Amino acid sequence: MHPITCSPTVGRSAPHKPVKSGAPASVTLSKTAIQDKIKGGWAGQVIGCTFGGPTEFRFTGTMINAYQPIPWYDGYIKKTMTDIPGLYDDLYMDLTFVDIFEKKGLDAPISEHANAYANAEYMLWHANQAGRYNLLNGMKAPESGHWLNNPHADDIDFQIEADFSGLMAPGMPNTAVKIGDPIGHIMNYGDGWYGGAYVGAMYSLAFVSNDVNYIVKEALKTIPTQSTFYQCIADVIKWHDQFPNDWKRTWFEIERKWSDEVGCPDGVFHSFNIDAKINSAYIVLGLLYGGGDFTKTMEISTRAGQDSDCNPASAGGILGTMLGYGHIPAYWKQGLKEAEDIDFKYTTMSLNDVYALSMKHALQVVERNGGKINGEQVTIALQTPKAVRLEQAFTGHYPVLARGINKEIDGEYSFDFEGIGFVLKGEAKPKTRSSWDYKSDFAFNAELYIDDKKIEKAKLPVDFTHRRHELFWRYQLPKGKHTVRIKVLNADSNHIVRMGELIVYSDQPVPSKLR
Repeated sequence: MHPITCSPTVGRSAPHKPVKSGAPASVTLSKTAIQDKIKGGWAGQVIGCTFGGPTEFRFTGTMINAYQPIPWYDGYIKKTMTDIPGLYDDLYMDLTFVDIFEKKGLDAPISEHANAYANAEYMLWHANQAGRYNLLNGMKAPESGHWLNNPHADDIDFQIEADFSGLMAPGMPNTAVKIGDPIGHIMNYGDGWYGGAYVGAMYSLAFVSNDVNYIVKEALKTIPTQSTFYQCIADVIKWHDQFPNDWKRTWFEIERKWSDEVGCPDGVFHSFNIDAKINSAYIVLGLLYGGGDFTKTMEISTRAGQDSDCNPASAGGILGTMLGYGHIPAYWKQGLKEAEDIDFKYTTMSLNDVYALSMKHALQVVERNGGKINGEQVTIALQTPKAVRLEQAFTGHYPVLARGINKEIDGEYSFDFEGIGFVLKGEAKPKTRSSWDYKSDFAFNAELYIDDKKIEKAKLPVDFTHRRHELFWRYQLPKGKHTVRIKVLNADSNHIVRMGELIVYSDQPVPSKLR
């Protein structure tokens, strides 16, 4: 490892050099230095999320070229937090879990975290909403995040929410991963979980190294080499070595090899890509090519596109932890102090609150894991990263067809397909308006039949926060022709069930002359 030792009298994280060999089993930091790094981690997230907010998913499958300005000015953070509070899902999702650790203790059962998240007022999408629906309808974690129950299992959701785990486990990447494991499986599985595990490990290592290359590579040791997530990030590291001065060349290599979406129904056969591994690749792209420079890191991780607020938020948080709050350039902190007492929407916590809570939790985790606190000095028992268990979602499943249905279900609807699985997109909604932010207690009751066998009876709520993200899906069916029939049991004059796109999976990809 590349540990550092900070004097207990240091007022902020000082520049430091990594120890090259014979690294000690522990490192001593001052409480002041740890607090500065925790503040840097949370502040970096806010900066990155604010900076990338206007570009989020506006550039899918393309980079944001340098001629296009991205605004930044004094007062921008406060204005965004006040006017567009929903942008900060990266933060208020994190704070849901921080709040449970504070109220229920570090040993809070996963049910506490799951219930808090499922019943929160905020709107959710993708793996988060699919997981929430599962919980609200009687399923428990980790089944709620498993890919057979959640078509978004590989999506980015836990990756953008895992910051808390690394910030409360300084220098202890395995502990960071362990803290995040049950929470990450509320809504994700496989690569979706690995994204959060990897980000948490990078935060943890950023406390004890000032070498971004080391942080990126060492944290990857927590991920099984057999996984597609590991292989994707290892490729980014390899391409950075090959093209050290050309981030755009590496971006093109990422697109060439890793841009095909398999799981998320909104991304299959579309340029939109919320998959954890490719967005994590953009985080790593920013960190490696930024080389510890905050501005370069922000620019590159944002201009890579796709989830371009979450990716610079993660990159900014990791780099902010490494540098410490005191060493984030003043340009990026302009207007930050006036926003640090604003409670994030859906919470009763501000940045200043979470700075203190994360410090409190970090000291508790240090003592629980072989470390010691002696006055102002904190001795951390360092950990060598170890790979977690192998999980892979959608194995043997290849999307081969997307067909628009775009009809209302008038009592009953049937369709045929040939393959091993399907996803039927759509929604239950009010008849005369959008379902966005719609509130109602009404839910359709619907049944799914496959080959004349009743497979499932499901509720289809019209309320947006309770909705089922997709209407129906099934994987791992016998290969061949199948007939699907959907029956709506309680028609309602004020609401409809609208079908969208049908996605079909087979056990082999469609043959192509380009392969």
